[in-house]
Amino acid sequence: MNDRHSSPGSHRKPHGGGPWDPRYAGFFDCFNRGRYFEAHEVLEGLWLTKRQHPDGRFYQGLIQLAGAFVHCQKRRPGPAAALFRRAHDHLGSYPATHQGLAVREVLGRIALWLGQVEGVVGGGVPGTRPRLELADPGPAA
Repeated sequence: MNDRHSSPGSHRKPHGGGPWDPRYAGFFDCFNRGRYFEAHEVLEGLWLTKRQHPDGRFYQGLIQLAGAFVHCQKRRPGPAAALFRRAHDHLGSYPATHQGLAVREVLGRIALWLGQVEGVVGGGVPGTRPRLELADPGPAA
């Protein structure tokens, strides 16, 4: 992993720090800039420490989602579709909103992206850069 993408303070500002682990917030910052490989790398550090934790599959699903877009960027619809399915499976076991992420909304978007990569002759890719947003955690108690 490249440290310039995972340093704890490097991803705080856009999501205001808040209650989120900087690697978690960093994932969203990279993802929303279309830097899907870096998003994967940033979150992988957190996932490796939490694999056996109840959130392990959640982080893994987000990593797989970023990986799907890496394959989309490389015009590889088959691997992208496989990772969209895995991401959907992993995230599908979490509540509608989890760790500030509207999981049910993301699941619906994954289904649309999967349809795009599977439904076009020769494989398609989502036409616009996706964004994932965290809910504002509100004022600190």
